[in-house]
Amino acid sequence: MQQEEIWDSDAAQRYDTPGTGMFAPEVLGPTVDRLAQLAGDGAALEFAVGTGRVAVPLAARGVPVTGIELSLPMVQQLRTKADEATIPVIVGDMATTTAPGEYSLVYLVFNTISNLLTQEEQVQCFRNAARHLTPGGRFVIELWVPELRKLPPGQTATVWQSEPGYIGLDTYDVLRQHVVSHHFRFDDTQQARLFRSPHRYIWPAELDLMAQLAGFELESRHADWSGAEFTAESRSHVSVYRIPPA
Repeated sequence: MQQEEIWDSDAAQRYDTPGTGMFAPEVLGPTVDRLAQLAGDGAALEFAVGTGRVAVPLAARGVPVTGIELSLPMVQQLRTKADEATIPVIVGDMATTTAPGEYSLVYLVFNTISNLLTQEEQVQCFRNAARHLTPGGRFVIELWVPELRKLPPGQTATVWQSEPGYIGLDTYDVLRQHVVSHHFRFDDTQQARLFRSPHRYIWPAELDLMAQLAGFELESRHADWSGAEFTAESRSHVSVYRIPPA
């Protein structure tokens, strides 16, 4: 499926979970704090702005935010929270679509760069970020670490979360570096709801090489938005890349 087919009206309506999950204050708060700090006195551009989970509270902090988003239903959901004057959105893909103006910060959160399913598109995304940034500007990516160490020979799937009412598992195609995330939600009935999304996973070292090809330098990498140390056991990372100052 194409990304615009996955992020349809149903997905947009179900995406927001105020106060829980990725909308929980303990998740969202450190994210917005860090991005506001990195933006400084400049403007921010969010690739794949979605329904405004991060853009809305970041704009409320006084940071001018513009978004790029492929899915019209997601933009329509965003418009229930902020108008075009508050958060302008350009409809298009994050690898090639440009936004007017210059920015001190471009950011991609919650694994979204992996929605681009080829290495070429992912490299284009870095180059697109670079063309929007002023000298010294930063590109921030939040991304999970592929859990291939959990795959014994012959097994192609890992369960990464299991709790009452929800099971999340990933199926891997290690030859093409692809993974499909499967989200099963269920209640006391015999029915379950399934949402699936394809991704191309990226190792941190490969991500750093993509950044170099676009003219970035790695400034920092932490295990989360609060600045925890990134180690071999970390399941995700927040990487900050910088365009050298003029």
